[in-house]
Amino acid sequence: MTPAPSRSRLWWEVAIVLALGLGQSAIYAIVQLAYRLTDDTPLADQTATLNPSRSDREVFDLIYQVLSIGFSIVPVLLVCFLLWQHRRPHLGALGLDGRRVGADVGRGALLVLAIGVPGLALYIGGRAVGLFVAVNPAGLDTHWWTIPILLLAAARASLQEEFVVLGYLFARLKQLGWSPWTIIVSTAVLRATYHLYQGPGAFVGNLAMGLLFGWLFQRSGRLLPFLVAHFLIDATVFVGYPWAAATFPDLFGLPG
Repeated sequence: MTPAPSRSRLWWEVAIVLALGLGQSAIYAIVQLAYRLTDDTPLADQTATLNPSRSDREVFDLIYQVLSIGFSIVPVLLVCFLLWQHRRPHLGALGLDGRRVGADVGRGALLVLAIGVPGLALYIGGRAVGLFVAVNPAGLDTHWWTIPILLLAAARASLQEEFVVLGYLFARLKQLGWSPWTIIVSTAVLRATYHLYQGPGAFVGNLAMGLLFGWLFQRSGRLLPFLVAHFLIDATVFVGYPWAAATFPDLFGLPG
């Protein structure tokens, strides 16, 4: 029988996983927020582009987009490797057992309403008082592959965030003896922090989302609803943004 890893080894493992992805993003987001707040341009007149074009040559833009999405999934593969169990369900520690898939998808769709509508209202209100930068979710030029890439980007965000923040950290922090609410609050703060590049309002919105997701995941132990909800929210925002910006330019249009 393989001995349980020591606390020191677990801490090093958590630090490495975070440094490869979301922890790194959180540090960059803090620095970027400091840059934005000290810039001469008011926060409300600044823009954050979530899915920028990476080349002015179409074929290379597509190649770079695919490579970026593919390599950003590596931390997800790493946590699957670290928490893989020899007995079925292999990813049970991540809350994935292959049972009740239809019910989990349905719960994820309901979560979209619970998160998406209040989140949209918060963004609009935050923009009005200067707590959000203008977020451009779809900075790509129009090509035949634009929508598929945006959908892959939404899947990437869902997998990377929910596998690591909910599945992995809940499992490892529980092993380290943390209480349920300490885990819920800590992971929610992490989620909020790596969204700070969008402005202070994004911290508030994602903190609320993280607390709700964490509380529900702690109760159910099932990861699929949150993967579905996150993907649907991001896919709707990424693909639907050009229409929303054209239809409601005062609400969603970018600063001139």
